[in-house]
Amino acid sequence: MSSSRTTVHFVPDALAYLAGGWSVERELSDGGHTGSFTGRAQFHVGDTNGEWLHVEEGVVEWGGATRNAGRTLRMLPLPDGTAEVSFADGRPFHLLDLRRGRWTAVHQCAADRYEGTFTVLSPDEWHLRWAVRGPAKDQLLTSVYRRIRA
Repeated sequence: MSSSRTTVHFVPDALAYLAGGWSVERELSDGGHTGSFTGRAQFHVGDTNGEWLHVEEGVVEWGGATRNAGRTLRMLPLPDGTAEVSFADGRPFHLLDLRRGRWTAVHQCAADRYEGTFTVLSPDEWHLRWAVRGPAKDQLLTSVYRRIRA
């Protein structure tokens, strides 16, 4: 997925590219345990100050249990086509720059380091790989997003 031979799709404006609905398939791994998330993501303008929302909803399967799961991120567009991403409560998360079709974001959360690699493969598909390392964490979350056509 993130091979240097992967052809990437350049994206001059991250939020214009992401706008709309996407299916999400995510593989989860944590210290030898595995699971999955299947659902949908929606990217849309959230309020009048130009902020966007990234809302995911679906089903997670983990440790023999299946339950509903979701998350919301806030995204503020920047004039150069990038975006500042924050958690739902407003805490900063990372910058998102898809202009070259690939971006690596780093977020330090206490002793845990989150490294996310975004790879845009086409107008209708992108991949996200989060590797999380820390004293008590050894996680890998690998996601495939595919555009939902109306």
